[in-house]
Amino acid sequence: MRILIADDLSAEAKAILERIPSAQVDVKVGLDLAALREIVGGYEALAVRSATKVTKEILEAAGRLRVIGRAGTGVDNIDLAAASRRGVVVMNAPGGNSVSVAEYTLALREKKRFSSGRELSGKTLGVIGTGNIGALVVQRAHSFGMRVLGYDPFLAPEAAAKLGVELVPLEEIWKRADAITLHVPLNEQTKNMIGAPQLARMKPGALVVNCARGGLVDEKALAEALLAGRIGGAALDVFEEEPPSRDHPLFQCPNFIGTPHLGGSTEDAQQNVATIVCNAMVEYLTTGTVRNAVNVPSVSAEVLERLGPFLRLCEKIGSLAGQLSLESAPEAVEIVYAGEVASEPISCLTAAILKGVLGNFLAEPVNEVSAPALARERGLAIAEVKTSDTPDFASLVTLRLRSGAQTTEVAGTIVGKREPRIVRVNRFPVEAAPSGTMLVMTNEDQPGVIGNVGHTLGEAQVNIAQFALARDGANGQALALVNVDGRASAEVLEKLRKLPHVLEVRQVFL
Repeated sequence: MRILIADDLSAEAKAILERIPSAQVDVKVGLDLAALREIVGGYEALAVRSATKVTKEILEAAGRLRVIGRAGTGVDNIDLAAASRRGVVVMNAPGGNSVSVAEYTLALREKKRFSSGRELSGKTLGVIGTGNIGALVVQRAHSFGMRVLGYDPFLAPEAAAKLGVELVPLEEIWKRADAITLHVPLNEQTKNMIGAPQLARMKPGALVVNCARGGLVDEKALAEALLAGRIGGAALDVFEEEPPSRDHPLFQCPNFIGTPHLGGSTEDAQQNVATIVCNAMVEYLTTGTVRNAVNVPSVSAEVLERLGPFLRLCEKIGSLAGQLSLESAPEAVEIVYAGEVASEPISCLTAAILKGVLGNFLAEPVNEVSAPALARERGLAIAEVKTSDTPDFASLVTLRLRSGAQTTEVAGTIVGKREPRIVRVNRFPVEAAPSGTMLVMTNEDQPGVIGNVGHTLGEAQVNIAQFALARDGANGQALALVNVDGRASAEVLEKLRKLPHVLEVRQVFL
């Protein structure tokens, strides 16, 4: 296994990656995009900080890549959509540099370039976003005797009270805060959330600090407000384009401080994030455990062990349903998790089902990471239902796959502790092991059919491993799931279809 470290990581981080048996860990720092694209195809894992840009083009060249580790919190330098589509897990190190960024935020607030200096005690701080870093800023602001206003649509009033934050609308923060600090992700809702209208409503002399993401502040509008004296000062550790150009308008403002994305760059923080992400990469590459991933549900080793049989079952259910519906592309998926399995994390189970379904329709490789992204890309509607009601089984997973006018239903459970079983195919209750080559046969429920099938397969030297039967008395039909060794030829399948009372025969591979 080959692992590439493309940015500066500590020697300890490299040593962690080298714990993987037979791993070759290469350190190649400062590669431009062309050089990285040239060599990345030879690596299963890639470790970066913020300098290396992992673009769609890089990912297209990385045919063997399984995981990208970002030593830090943000993943703006990685094309997540392209990584997900190609089935590459992207991991980061949440919280590893939170203390450093929080302390840096308050340090910027006190830089003397803003003025001759201001006391923190008695001032009002507006904190937008009270997650990991925002909460740490709040705690430290209280230590300095500051009043704290907070805006966070995901923070419950009880949690805000416990944190010591007065929850208010953004409009209140613009009007009341002496200093405003941002701690939110960059997305369509937050881009330029501080622009000319918001700056115009701030208190005269207010300070703006952004150590979160470039693009949260309209930098041109900020420069205009600073030069006009509408606010007291601003400090940015992040910019919309990094590095910013030499003629950036903010650099003409005497009451502006700009730093080159240093907030999480203390020695302690850099060591923390590198150690966190490298340990997570090792765990994934050696055991399959997903931790701190941003594009696939994180699953602990304990949960993975517990759900292992269901992950295998779900992929088989999806594959069987997909192969029974090959006449047209899937349009909608409904998955019902019933009984004990409904209390487990189901996102990874749904991904396994989608992998099984889509693997039948796409020429490109599909895995648990890429399957949800590929499903969304193709407009596949996905509905998940949880219920405790399952009269016949401790746990039951039922998939209904709609393709055109046809809906295919396949249900399965676990027998004992680890053995997957198919227990329903459409209207037929059955018990069959979903493995290897299987013939799925529907016939009129008449004498002699089983004997004729056995004779035909015997003549063709196709050995029957298991034979599961089900009957639908109301319609006078029967279903057979026949596990065979090897594969039945097209000629043998055609002979089976021509047998008396046989309605349909399909060969599926599980």
